[in-house]
Amino acid sequence: MQFGRTYEEFEVGAVYKHWPGKTVTEYDDHLFCLLTMNHHPLHMDANYAEGTTDFGRNVVVGNYVYSLLLGMSVPDVSGKAIANLEVESLKHVAPTFHGDTIYGETTVLGKTPSRSKDDRGIVHVETRGYKQDGTLVCVFRRKVMVPTETYVEKRGGEQPGRPRPAEPTRKAEEQP
Repeated sequence: MQFGRTYEEFEVGAVYKHWPGKTVTEYDDHLFCLLTMNHHPLHMDANYAEGTTDFGRNVVVGNYVYSLLLGMSVPDVSGKAIANLEVESLKHVAPTFHGDTIYGETTVLGKTPSRSKDDRGIVHVETRGYKQDGTLVCVFRRKVMVPTETYVEKRGGEQPGRPRPAEPTRKAEEQP
């Protein structure tokens, strides 16, 4: 299974459809809000959301939707990244509610070789998130520094740091 890409593997215009999607639960939303200290009642208080907002129900906090899409993109985009350099724009286009399923896709907008080191480059991408009915909910653009094939080879190949299984000892083989 591929995890990320080297600089050479990115093609401008390529679209990576991230799989699988994720159904957002009330628990996911509330846990994220609590972990990040975002206690806005729009996300945490069903009575408030029902009685005083245009939505009539809790709205999933936007940063969770963004984080979810960013995570979904890792196997296709930044799994080999040296660094995430910049989030250039982030737009929440439509609300997400508990029970909605989010799907993502990323388009490669451009790529530039590093000016300072020849074993890496910068990839510019746009990630778009959709609900199960096709409604666009979130769009963001970012720049990621990724290695070249040479960089990966110099550092031990595709899975650097992965331990090799130990050979069983004779005593372990003899035990019932």
